[in-house]
Amino acid sequence: MSLQAAVKKEVFIPRDERMLVAVEVKRRKRKRVPFLPTGGTGDYVTFICLSVTNKRPHQLLITKVKRFGGSASFTTRSQWNVEQLRQVNGINPHKDSPEFDLVFDNASDQWVASSSAEKCILIQILYHACQTYWEGKVGQLAKAASLGKAASGRGRSSPDTKDSHGAGPGPGDLQAEPRPRSRSLHVRRKSYAPPRQTEFINCQPKLTGEACTMNLVIFRCQAFFNRMKTRMAANQGHSQFKGQPGQHRPGGIVGTAVKRATVALGERGQRLSQAEDRTVELMQKAQQFADTAHKVA
Repeated sequence: MSLQAAVKKEVFIPRDERMLVAVEVKRRKRKRVPFLPTGGTGDYVTFICLSVTNKRPHQLLITKVKRFGGSASFTTRSQWNVEQLRQVNGINPHKDSPEFDLVFDNASDQWVASSSAEKCILIQILYHACQTYWEGKVGQLAKAASLGKAASGRGRSSPDTKDSHGAGPGPGDLQAEPRPRSRSLHVRRKSYAPPRQTEFINCQPKLTGEACTMNLVIFRCQAFFNRMKTRMAANQGHSQFKGQPGQHRPGGIVGTAVKRATVALGERGQRLSQAEDRTVELMQKAQQFADTAHKVA
């Protein structure tokens, strides 16, 4: 199971949310707290995730998920609604790069994705999800505004009706009613103002264009190949490190000691065999000398 699938299964499915994308990222500038020691680069893995709630009204959420070293579980660190997302900065609109910024109402983060393809996938899905969300939001506001206008029209026609005695409203009634009605209508118009949408700047046109389904497929293929390349490079480096003489892994000290003892025993056995061969040769020479002395005598 991939890390993205594990994040989806452990974090979002229990919350009744549908995960759209999850991208592994690192900070371009690590935040430092003066009175706390900073950890190493491999202390945790961070994911920026985009999800949608299954319950209506649907909410589009950006979640920061971490998995700390030595732990198999994921931890949700921060979560924002898309209405709190003010700006998405692609950094370079003319070149594929893994850097991007997310600016919220109360936070601003500078990130680096694991590859430029991962960043392109995130921005492309986030852009179209935001467009769909804001279009639905504006449609809801327009519907509410039309209902408000219809209600105000019904309220405006009510003063023209006559009372039970057949007489219309008096002069005092005509002067007293328009003021609260106009004030309530002004409040309605003010509340129906369209919300401020998320701004996408320095993003490549292929990420924010209309016909980009094929681009998304290409980005996913590139991200898959980058992951396979990274995994193969890590496995190759591990095998080279394991095969180098004179180096050992932290957990292989006993194996190295046994190997050295085996080599020493082999050298000692070779020396003993050489000494034995030398002894046999000397014995043969001594026998030949004894036979020669016997003949001379």
